[in-house]
Amino acid sequence: MKNLKIVSTLIAALMLSTIVGCASTATDKRETPGQYIDDTAITASVKAAILNAPTLKVAEINVETYKGVVQLSGFVSTAENITTASSVARSAKGVKSVKNDLRLK
Repeated sequence: MKNLKIVSTLIAALMLSTIVGCASTATDKRETPGQYIDDTAITASVKAAILNAPTLKVAEINVETYKGVVQLSGFVSTAENITTASSVARSAKGVKSVKNDLRLK
């Protein structure tokens, strides 16, 4: 009788640990459709602002956005352009932060 209780308890614990292990993990790595649309709008806004900046108009700057974080990459001709591009990107609506990976030519 005592062994039956121990075995039942162990089986229950095993089942519980299996259920907990199968529970879904955080899906924070995926964007919702709304976040994707917001990020697309932010990217378009930042690209337009960069094209409107006279010193950045001819620069080779790529813009990507993920969950409001804008990443700038590519090449510019001066260090001042790197700073200007960051400022322009930060000023766009919806931008949470800017990761600047721009390099000098």
